[in-house]
Amino acid sequence: MSKDLFSFVGKSLERVDGAVKAEGKALYGDDISFPNMIYAAAVRNPKPRIEIRKMDDSLAKKIKGYFGIVSFKDIKGKNSWPLVMNDYPFLPEKEAKFYGETLALVLAENQRTAKKAAACVRLDYKELPFIDDPLKALEKKSLKIYGKDNIISSFKIIKGDADKAFKDCDVVIEKEFRTNYQVHAYLETQTATAVPEPDGSITVYSSTQCPFYVLDAVAAACGLPNNKVKVIQTVTGGGFGGKEDVPALVAAHAAICALKFNRPVRLAYDRKEDFMSMSKRHPSWARVKYGADKNGKIKACKVKYVLDGGAYATLSPIVLWRGTVHAAGPYKIENVFIETYAAATNKVPCGAYRGFGQPQICFAQESLIDDLAEKLGIDPIDLRLKNMIQSGDKTATGQKIDESCGLKELTEIVRKKSRWDKSEVKINGDKRRALGFSCAYYGVGLGAKGRYLDRAGAFVNIYRDGSVQVNVGNTEMGQGALTVLSQIAAETLNAPMKNIKLAEVDTSKVPDSGPTVASRTTLMSGNAIIEACLPLRENIFSAAAELLKAGKNKITAYGGFFYFGKKKISFEEAVKECWSKRLKMSEQGWYAAPNTTFDINNGQGNAYVIYSYSADIADVEVDIKTGEKTVHKIYAAYDVGRIINPKLAHAQAHGGILQGMGWAIMENLIVKDGIMKNPNFTDYVLPISTDAPQYDISFSEKLYKHGPYKAKGMGEVPLIGVAAAVRNAVKRACGVSLTYCPMISEKTLKTINDKK
Repeated sequence: MSKDLFSFVGKSLERVDGAVKAEGKALYGDDISFPNMIYAAAVRNPKPRIEIRKMDDSLAKKIKGYFGIVSFKDIKGKNSWPLVMNDYPFLPEKEAKFYGETLALVLAENQRTAKKAAACVRLDYKELPFIDDPLKALEKKSLKIYGKDNIISSFKIIKGDADKAFKDCDVVIEKEFRTNYQVHAYLETQTATAVPEPDGSITVYSSTQCPFYVLDAVAAACGLPNNKVKVIQTVTGGGFGGKEDVPALVAAHAAICALKFNRPVRLAYDRKEDFMSMSKRHPSWARVKYGADKNGKIKACKVKYVLDGGAYATLSPIVLWRGTVHAAGPYKIENVFIETYAAATNKVPCGAYRGFGQPQICFAQESLIDDLAEKLGIDPIDLRLKNMIQSGDKTATGQKIDESCGLKELTEIVRKKSRWDKSEVKINGDKRRALGFSCAYYGVGLGAKGRYLDRAGAFVNIYRDGSVQVNVGNTEMGQGALTVLSQIAAETLNAPMKNIKLAEVDTSKVPDSGPTVASRTTLMSGNAIIEACLPLRENIFSAAAELLKAGKNKITAYGGFFYFGKKKISFEEAVKECWSKRLKMSEQGWYAAPNTTFDINNGQGNAYVIYSYSADIADVEVDIKTGEKTVHKIYAAYDVGRIINPKLAHAQAHGGILQGMGWAIMENLIVKDGIMKNPNFTDYVLPISTDAPQYDISFSEKLYKHGPYKAKGMGEVPLIGVAAAVRNAVKRACGVSLTYCPMISEKTLKTINDKK
């Protein structure tokens, strides 16, 4: 299937939502308003862990425009957020478990008054002992804050006999690695508006990646059946995983307030409280061990991987599972032992962030692979090429890679483009400059641990004038999904792109399609759209053939027109004929991912339906007098199947690389004694446009037969390997093997000085 045969797929078409956003016309969650709307603000926990004795709003009552307070007593449903472990109360009753947790909500006539009233609520509480270190939480004699052992979740992968294999290795290397939080830093903070309807139902307008998570939470909190809750996604100003789970909590709070006061309620966070209380990338600790023979064949791998889950489970079990599956790296290793834990602490609950538990362990294992290469005296890329997964090989979980695997080709691409084989450490005064490599594989979709959520629906409706509306359950949050899915619909129907409109997600119009995460939107919603379009396509093509008087001869379809000989008709004409014949012009589509498996006892099975791949080379300069780093260039290559829109794919790569670079060298959230010290954009340092490296992006399209037009998924892949590539460049430049991320200048300088 050559790209040249496609009208819309494989083309760098303009973003369908580009103009409305660039011109400032898009309505985000805090832009919409309703008659009689009032505003909510949160009363927050001032300590890491407290016993709640009493909340007094008598001072708030003196403020003009104050309406009242909402606590757990106002929850009409069950006080338990339905998400994986169901351990997170919508509002705490007796105990609050992390700094910044919402204790209650106050309502006022405007946002400023609501914030003022919230600050006036007096809280009578008793401080309780807390844990802020996940490794201490796992100690047998530690304070118990979660279950019997402070373990939220744990997994194992056992393949062969790693301990026995290590005894036969010529070289063994083992190190410990730590990574810190990463804040999503989406430009639009969390926002939700709940509107009570006359029939007792409720409509919620939410800035979210996962409207159906919001529906489940609101229904549970309000004690309503699902058909009395409608969730409409507002234009979403960034997500990156930070609007997967937690918008459901924000929306539930707004809904509880709306039902109590029977008025529309807006709840919008400011930046500080968004930092304090919303999910983050999990901090991690990992001990990784590799063993190899003298020729560089890796014979054994052992990993212990711990995530700091925070006070409640949220998505930690699923994040941990993905990290577990990928913990040995993209290598064929016969003997593997991996044990992983998500530990509870009295800190902000962590959740989804682009890469979903994999960047942390990738940083550890790809750093150690580089150190193993140095110990063996083998070029780091050559060592990987000896061991990397190719078609026919098996992963750590025993899954055979049987198609669409371009990792070796990606590695050769960046090796050649960067002139790796001719590169040397460049010295300019106190500055040292070198290249570093990493590679990764990424399971597309939710995999075996989330397979019951791995489905998607679509509804396609073609109007009499040939315009087409498409409803899906996965969301646009800046990544270009509206455009890519429009291209898939246009290609399948042979409809002009201008005729396609992807509607905002409305949970009353399309079935639960799972979350917009795990690089699954193109694959899942794309396939659902194709299934909905195919019966419509058949009707349209038949009508076109009849109008063209083609008989049983084949017609040609391209670019929104149908051809037979010298005759031509438009898509609109064919649709008009369908309507005149009273043919069905609307269809539903449904796609469920193929079955995946995971044996909980030994971690063996086909964990994901397909994998995407990446290879990165970072060109980094280090000032050995200050520890400061400059990432000059990133050479990156990806195998994500068919590229539906090349320009948007490049944009995804640029964004993912910059986020990965920020996490690698500058983004440093400080939590001391359970209290967040820098919850703002002034003190939490983010990369800006002048920090961006040069990008050299390549793609190798290894087609996936079950993907829409043979696409896989791309969203997370560009971020995962960046930090390790930067770290390996730093090591090559100045000879220090860093074991922490972010590699902030002060710590790097100390490491360099300690080596002297």
